[in-house]
Amino acid sequence: MAPSPRSGILEVQAYVGGESNAAGVNRIVRLASNENPLGCSPKAREAYLGLADELHRYPDGGAVALRRTLAKVHGLNESQIVCGAGSDELIALLVRAYAGEGDEVLYSRHGFLMYDIAARTAGARPVQAPEKNLRADVDALLEAVTPRTRILFLANPNNPTGSYLESAEIERLHAGLPSECLLVIDAAYAEYVDAEAYESGARLVERHENVVMTRTFSKIYGLAALRLGWAYCPPAVADVLHRLRGPFNVSQAAQAAGIAALEDQAFVEESRRSNNEVRAWATDAFSTLGLTVYPSQGNFLLVEFPETSGKTAGEAIEALKNRGVLLRGMASYGLPACVRVTVGSREEMEITRDAIAEFLT
Repeated sequence: MAPSPRSGILEVQAYVGGESNAAGVNRIVRLASNENPLGCSPKAREAYLGLADELHRYPDGGAVALRRTLAKVHGLNESQIVCGAGSDELIALLVRAYAGEGDEVLYSRHGFLMYDIAARTAGARPVQAPEKNLRADVDALLEAVTPRTRILFLANPNNPTGSYLESAEIERLHAGLPSECLLVIDAAYAEYVDAEAYESGARLVERHENVVMTRTFSKIYGLAALRLGWAYCPPAVADVLHRLRGPFNVSQAAQAAGIAALEDQAFVEESRRSNNEVRAWATDAFSTLGLTVYPSQGNFLLVEFPETSGKTAGEAIEALKNRGVLLRGMASYGLPACVRVTVGSREEMEITRDAIAEFLT
């Protein structure tokens, strides 16, 4: 007999990223994966290329210089930072460490798909709490907590809805949780937020033993190909993650590029300014076409299409793909009438606006 996987593994729906290719078109506008249209910092690229002659060397297993730079830039405690191969790895390690058979992992209805995947691969049961107006509902989340709830994941801002909770609401959520439940604030899009009442979660980590904040270099830093993320944790949780992670889980190239990217905050500010400016323009442009565009604090927009045959979200995705514009369908997130549109350059968004207008005509 062939080996059998552990119970529940075959129930996992593998994560499928946004499309990156379209046959038969001269130019592809990639707006399906929330990538930075400005690329990465030139300094990060230079640091990456500078390691071409060091590929035979093992990386620094502790990512010491990277953690030190993160601490300096964000005003954090270096010893409480854990680096990973993207924040996805850290999410999986947290579930592996704190949840298992018979436990529950809680998140809001339209939260990041990796929470469900991480829970199932650890043998835990994923639980969704309903949202209110495509926004995490603190009361619904607290009502869904049971004695079996080991982790509560909260993406803030949330992908794919773009909504967020103010810091006071996060405080109320945490106050209602039992001390043995770990609150993980996934702040992958924190750098894009321009709302005054927002806080990434770092300060909450420093005051409590059951809060973790995760971050990524894939979005505003434009280093998605290098798979680099980090978590800010209470000391005990950081210790657990260091015990579980691979000894060389972050490549030396990723560490070097990450340090250089952190030291180029001018690039970060330009990326933020460009994104927020184009995001506002695209919101108005798509709304003018008669579509529902939900407010966003990320580098993407959730756009709702009619249910009329010939004008649905699914048909729009295929029609725009034929024109070389790649968008992300949201059916897997329980939003079949919506597409997620990455905020690209102004030119890319104009091309997208024109393609949608032609499709709807």
